[in-house]
Amino acid sequence: MDTQRFWQLIEAARNQAPDPNDAEEVADRATSLLATHPAEEIVAAAQVLWNLMADSYTNPLWAAAYVVNGGCSDDGFDYFRGWLIAQGREVFEGIAADPDALADMPAVRAAAADGIDLNCEEMLTIAWNAHITATGKRLPDDAFTIRYPNLDLDLAWDFNFDDQDEMSRRLPRLAALHLE
Repeated sequence: MDTQRFWQLIEAARNQAPDPNDAEEVADRATSLLATHPAEEIVAAAQVLWNLMADSYTNPLWAAAYVVNGGCSDDGFDYFRGWLIAQGREVFEGIAADPDALADMPAVRAAAADGIDLNCEEMLTIAWNAHITATGKRLPDDAFTIRYPNLDLDLAWDFNFDDQDEMSRRLPRLAALHLE
């Protein structure tokens, strides 16, 4: 499975979900759809998923997740990006390029109004669960590699994410939605 087919899988899952904004439901549907594929495609999907996770492992996106969720640990950032993947390719790529654009999303605005965190840990396990469903066996230990960049090298974003003035300067729309 390549990246294009992975995104087609996510789009199909979103189309099947009663509420495509429910990331957990999208992840459940994606797991079920992926489980119908041959084992080698499920393994390949795991690598695509973790490549997307690595591609979106940036300080600006982490800062945005920090604002949106009122704080964001390492695991929390993974789960936030799981939620972002569940939103589909267009949203994922657009937000990865401009994290402040999260403020324009109705789901983000609703979450801000209701005080709900945006995360989806289940998205990170779709290949694992699909492989078990399809084969009865765990995903092989060497199914994927994770190639996260070293964020400490990005000195432009080396500041305390609790600094609301700095966040307001860098992510003005999100800060206006969540910090005021």
